Amino acid sequence: MTSLTGKTVLVIGRGSGIARAIAEAARAQGAAVIAAGRQPDALASAYRDAPDVRIEAVDLTDDVSITALAERVGTVDHVVSTASARARGRLGDLTRDAVQRSFDTKVIGPLLLAQAFQGRIAAGGSMLLFSGAAAFKIQVGTLAVAITNGAADTLTRSLAVELAPVRVNAISPGVIDTGAWDALGEQGKAELFAHVREHSPARRVGAAEDVAAAAILALTNPFLTGVTLHVDGGERLA
Repeated sequence: MTSLTGKTVLVIGRGSGIARAIAEAARAQGAAVIAAGRQPDALASAYRDAPDVRIEAVDLTDDVSITALAERVGTVDHVVSTASARARGRLGDLTRDAVQRSFDTKVIGPLLLAQAFQGRIAAGGSMLLFSGAAAFKIQVGTLAVAITNGAADTLTRSLAVELAPVRVNAISPGVIDTGAWDALGEQGKAELFAHVREHSPARRVGAAEDVAAAAILALTNPFLTGVTLHVDGGERLA
């Protein structure tokens, strides 16, 4: 395993949940962290207790924003993109705009991020993208999420070949207890979590720290590339 001490880790996403857990884990390993997202003021507020974290703005649906970020931060050791825009719903509920936004955020955006940072990731560095359990366990109501995550998984393997020797991996989370499920309402969220606890092999809902631990593994294992790590408690098997 390599060390993150003295390395620079760029984490794209919100100032909470999985992105925050990864940023904190990287800091604990000695890394300098750059947190970037669409709402830099909100990020600055979220990280007010971590003044060593550098805050940057980026919108993965905006090509100019991605290029500008790469030019501002220069060389980094690791790039982590946790951003997503879930287009949940049955076939009849989906709109072109919602599906396009999902792909723009989680597939096209990371692709252009890789393009912008090509040559800016230091030797021994890596990229870490995010897929998701919906790509590996097909269910009614998650069609757009599934195809987005499937594309992100394929993007990961393709970039691992094209950007080599820069390593590129992905994490596929299952149901993780973050604000991502709040849209279901209290009852809907409780029912989902109860189902996961009853049926998944791990018999529990995941925590952001579970994902962060896998992220640190992906960033520091020098022989790991083109791999999707399933941090889902076995959800895809249930």
